[in-house]
Amino acid sequence: MNVILFGATGMVGQGVMRECLLDPEVHLLQTVGRTATGAQDPKLREVVHHDLWRYESLEAKLSGFEACFFCLGVTSSGMTEENYERVTYGITIAAAEMLSRLNPQMTFIYVSGSGTDSSARGRGMWARVKGKTENALLRLPFKAAYMFRPGIIQPLYGAKSKTPLYNVFYSLSKPLLPLLRFAFPDHVLTTEQIGHAMLAVAKRGFAKRILESKDIRAAAKT
Repeated sequence: MNVILFGATGMVGQGVMRECLLDPEVHLLQTVGRTATGAQDPKLREVVHHDLWRYESLEAKLSGFEACFFCLGVTSSGMTEENYERVTYGITIAAAEMLSRLNPQMTFIYVSGSGTDSSARGRGMWARVKGKTENALLRLPFKAAYMFRPGIIQPLYGAKSKTPLYNVFYSLSKPLLPLLRFAFPDHVLTTEQIGHAMLAVAKRGFAKRILESKDIRAAAKT
């Protein structure tokens, strides 16, 4: 399986990249982003691309993939809805439209978030935009598309968020997260579990198109 990964420098992306590189069934992992991860592995290929709204110049490098794991995202804090939608919806759909044309047999997995509003009409700005993005992805002509909605995430193996405030939270809560995961296993996931689940769903599919935390946990076990 050849996999393309967006958002490899973010916390979830770092975890997903690790699991892809460890999986013997992944022959090629290609990252796409504004910066390279700097990781070294024989099956890793990194593509640095600065304009994430346009992919015409990358067509030759975006074909021949069976799966896309889209982990790229930003916090909505301090952003207007217009700017948040331009990044969250705009970048995602620009990439997905190109990939669906070049790879019609691709499975596309998008990391959304717990609380996403599928109606795209609710009060929460970020939830509306995420819902609009999910809906648009589910309409594209992929072999299959799945929306992952994790809640609390425990970073493992050195994975770090690009948002400083989140890193403060994870540093302070580090002793508590394993306890919370033990007490509420369907609500707290690790970056390792998310990576395992993505690979499992890409290989074998899943009964639901929208996976909440408990579904992601179940998929990670298959």
